Amino acid sequence: MITESVVAVISGYLLGSIPFAYIAGRLLKGVDIRRVGGGNVGGTNVMREVGTAAGIGVLAADIGKGTLAVLIAQWLGVPQVIVFVTGLAVVVGHSWPIFLEFSGGKGGATTVGVFFALAPMPCAISFGIMLLVAFITSNLRLAMGIGIAFLPLILWGFGGEVNLIIYSVALPLFTGLRALPAVIKSLRNPEEKKNFIFDKEHKPWQRKK
Repeated sequence: MITESVVAVISGYLLGSIPFAYIAGRLLKGVDIRRVGGGNVGGTNVMREVGTAAGIGVLAADIGKGTLAVLIAQWLGVPQVIVFVTGLAVVVGHSWPIFLEFSGGKGGATTVGVFFALAPMPCAISFGIMLLVAFITSNLRLAMGIGIAFLPLILWGFGGEVNLIIYSVALPLFTGLRALPAVIKSLRNPEEKKNFIFDKEHKPWQRKK
């Protein structure tokens, strides 16, 4: 079981390290996504700087790698705690990818992917909330934060295990702390601060001009 646990965690980190946003930027527009827009190696930045379809594809891929990492851990039959550690490992890989000199994204989409594998129906409801907030505010970062904040309550409503509910608080808290410096920076920038709740300049489906 030690071997399976090590394989699960390492494979989770390596999956998380695949920088889909960077790859999309290089292949489709010849840019380093870390050097344009907000500099984040994630789907939102790709959507604005490369194109809507590319951004949606990156979001889906980042969600998918979180889901796949957990499914591999479950397939290996490792204990629940190792499955949880694997979920953390894939998010860490996204945030500090070995293939990109440890300079990655915030990990929000990958975190969503982890919970799609652990609790498909509650996570689908949470994801629905994200889509609704994104449609109303045009603010994907806010939408993801609100949607994931509802997840523990949704899990509780579905009778989820206590360990899973605690994990649904702990893992998003980790990604939230990772994103905190960017949030503080936005609040200090007058141009970004005015779009902190309702993004008046960008729509999720519009490329930045």
